[in-house]
Amino acid sequence: MKTILVTGATAGFGAAFARRFVKDGHRVIATGRRVERLEALKGELGEALHTARLDVRDKDAIAGFVPGLPPAWQRIDVLVNNAGLALGLGPAWEADLDEWDTMVATNVTGLIHMTRAILPQMVERDDGVILNLGSVAGEYPYPGGHVYGGTKAFVRQFSLNLRADLVGRNIRVTDIEPGLVGGSEFSQVRFHGDEARAQAVYKGTTPLNPDDIAEAASWLVSLPPHMNINRIEMMPTCQASSGFTIKRQG
Repeated sequence: MKTILVTGATAGFGAAFARRFVKDGHRVIATGRRVERLEALKGELGEALHTARLDVRDKDAIAGFVPGLPPAWQRIDVLVNNAGLALGLGPAWEADLDEWDTMVATNVTGLIHMTRAILPQMVERDDGVILNLGSVAGEYPYPGGHVYGGTKAFVRQFSLNLRADLVGRNIRVTDIEPGLVGGSEFSQVRFHGDEARAQAVYKGTTPLNPDDIAEAASWLVSLPPHMNINRIEMMPTCQASSGFTIKRQG
């Protein structure tokens, strides 16, 4: 049995991770900003789940997070850096700078501060797993993806560089890169609650769902300690990378 810390566990991927890991026989620390969602998850999953409010944009809260846990929960075997978001889909010259700052603060700064808070105890034990939630947007550009894609490209490179630092140690780091995924709040958040626009993203498709991503995470945690998967790129069969776009005149 492992103790697994999941950020952004109030919905979507994070809640699916919590459910799957508890089903696998592990203990989960579920964090997020919406306490009522965490309490509902606790009611569903019981004593195998410990909940704690945490905004990954709050550096001080991250620094004091592990010491503030009950002693029996302070050893973290697996860190799942799941908290993240996309905001807006307009061109870069029209983008809201506050939205850019929020994406960087959550997807980059929050992730690296969480990693720095947990990694030392893993190094001391020479054991641990870090799963970072990236995106195919970190590899394949698309109009309107500017800063979101840039943050996910950072997640990929940061994950690889962590492995470079950790070479020879039994600490595994994987960048999980999903493509089109429905059944989460991702598009609702991106489009500021515009449900019709969010649903249009998935019209006529059979996207991945949060349980599919949790399935991959479950497999990664189950692997032997000498085996590292650097990255997993996941897409539904209705999606593929496309060729270059060329705008022609006339």
